Amino acid sequence: MRHATTRRNILRGTVATAALTATAAAPTGTAHAVRRGGAGPNIGMLLYDGYSLLDPTGPAEVLSRLPDATVTMIAERRGAIRTDTGDVAVVAERSIDEVDRLDVLLVPGAGNRGTVAAMNNQALLRWIRRIHRHSQWTTSVCTGSIVLAAAGLLDGRRATTYWASAEYLGSTFDVTYVPERYVRSGKIITAAGVSAGVDMALYLASLIADDDTAKAIQLAVEYDPQPPFDSGNAAEAGPQLKERALRLLAASQV
Repeated sequence: MRHATTRRNILRGTVATAALTATAAAPTGTAHAVRRGGAGPNIGMLLYDGYSLLDPTGPAEVLSRLPDATVTMIAERRGAIRTDTGDVAVVAERSIDEVDRLDVLLVPGAGNRGTVAAMNNQALLRWIRRIHRHSQWTTSVCTGSIVLAAAGLLDGRRATTYWASAEYLGSTFDVTYVPERYVRSGKIITAAGVSAGVDMALYLASLIADDDTAKAIQLAVEYDPQPPFDSGNAAEAGPQLKERALRLLAASQV
C-alpha cells in the first residue's frame, strides 16, 4: 500500500504529529497564506536596491516563527527588489508610504552601491526615523548600521557592522564600533556581516518572547553552524584572505 507523502508523514516527531493533527482537524477556510494584524509583533524588513539577500531573509526566517508574528517586506515602492548580485529579487508587499508603525524594524546591509544609495536616500532616512520613534526595536544587519547612522540613530552609541566597514562607521559617525556578532544599545540592535543577522534575530526573539521560545525556534530551523572552514572571523583572518574575500564580493555585485 502506498502512503501519501504529506507533511504529517515527514514530521514524525510526537509533538509535531500532534500539532499537525490539530491543524488538520481545524475547520477549512481558517488558514491563510498571508497573515496581517496578528496579536504578535509587527515586524518590517526594509528592502532597497542592492541589499544583501541573507540580511533580511535570514532574520525573517527566525522572527516569522515567533507566536502570532507578522513579517512584511517593505520598500520605497511595492514590487520585486533586486539584491546586490542582481540574480535574486524579493517582493516588497508594502511601500514605505503605507507603513507608519512597526514593533520591529530591520534595515539590511548592501554592497557599496546599495549602501551609499540608501544612506543618501532622504525619503528612506525620514521613514526610518519616523518608524524608530515608535518602534520597540530598531535593528540592522551588516552595513545596515551605516544606514541607521546616516539617519542619525546611532549618535553616541555602540554598534557593530561588516568588518570591512568598521573603520568607516567609526570615523564618519559618532559611533563606537564594537567587534561583536551583535550589539545592543538601548532599543537598537546592530548585527555584524550577513550571517550574523541570524544570531541577532535569535537574540531578539528571546527579548520579544523568552529564552525557551528562542531556543525552540533555533531548533525548529536547525541552526547549528558547523562550517567546513574556520575562516569566518575577520579578527583571525590574514590580509591575503581578507583581500580575496573583498575581491570576491566586488566581483559578484552589480
